[in-house]
Amino acid sequence: MAVTIRQSARMGWYLMRQRLAKREMFPLLVELEPLFQCNLECAGCGKIQHPDHVLRQRMSVDQAVSAIEESGAPMVSIAGGEPLIHPEIHLIAGELVARKKFVYLCTNALLLEKKLHNFTPNPYFAWAIHIDGLRERHDASVEREGVFDKAVAAIRVAKAGGFRVTTNTTFFTHDSPKTVREVLDFLNDELEVDEMMISPAYAYEKAPDQEHFLGVSQTRSLFREAFAGGRRKRWRLNHSPLFLDFLEGKAEFDCTAWGIPSYSLFGWQRPCYLMADGYASTYKELIETTDWSAYGRGRDPRCENCMAHCGYEPTAVLQTTRSLRQSLRALVG
Repeated sequence: MAVTIRQSARMGWYLMRQRLAKREMFPLLVELEPLFQCNLECAGCGKIQHPDHVLRQRMSVDQAVSAIEESGAPMVSIAGGEPLIHPEIHLIAGELVARKKFVYLCTNALLLEKKLHNFTPNPYFAWAIHIDGLRERHDASVEREGVFDKAVAAIRVAKAGGFRVTTNTTFFTHDSPKTVREVLDFLNDELEVDEMMISPAYAYEKAPDQEHFLGVSQTRSLFREAFAGGRRKRWRLNHSPLFLDFLEGKAEFDCTAWGIPSYSLFGWQRPCYLMADGYASTYKELIETTDWSAYGRGRDPRCENCMAHCGYEPTAVLQTTRSLRQSLRALVG
């Protein structure tokens, strides 16, 4: 089991409280975007396609913390853009950690070694470093040579400094079961990162590369073959077993977009981190004024090929908590 006992216990207690309160909609994790600017221009990303005046904006510490507090989410993934460009990102992370929120700071790691002194190891804090394959594959994905080596060096430095280090790997049609296994073996065995997150790429409408996003059948085939032989059980994957079943096509879920909402400079994004159908000023407004039944496969054509964790991991987690067998399965890994 990759997730710490502390985090598992806190999440279990949080979910129990929601059930006792008979609360139907609540966040498991918030995707916090305190800026959109990035120091890379990845072909598969549509997050930096904003005008310059928007890319120059930075969310204040108070705004970021207030949004998370209002939502009540126990976990926060700080993304962007590249968060380490933000001059006060360490203050945002520090304030959230002080409130005992589990914080994952997502980064391409180009600035990590330079900024590391601003952070302190803490059981509530983890780096989440993007690694989209081994050297050639990763550098092609981010369209810059040398980024893979810099990210690997940063992981080693952060680990040596006592930080918890996780990774996030996105797969495209370029990938094969062999390349999936190779990168996960490298991260798990060579770098010994604490957790690994994986996801099929979502087809951002504004991404420069529109040719290499995986469809549902491609995603299922890719992960079914990559996981053959029980490999997924030895990798320290930061996912519930049911979500991994979903990636393989062994389970089918509805999207639970409200479980991992996104808060950015524009407000609470409808309906999720990957689509922008307007914004709400508060989490309460987001929940109460969004037609959640309008989204998901078979409902919105933009969702047809989506199998991203932000919509389907919450469904898997909630189904896990409703089943003793699945809860025990998740516990033992």
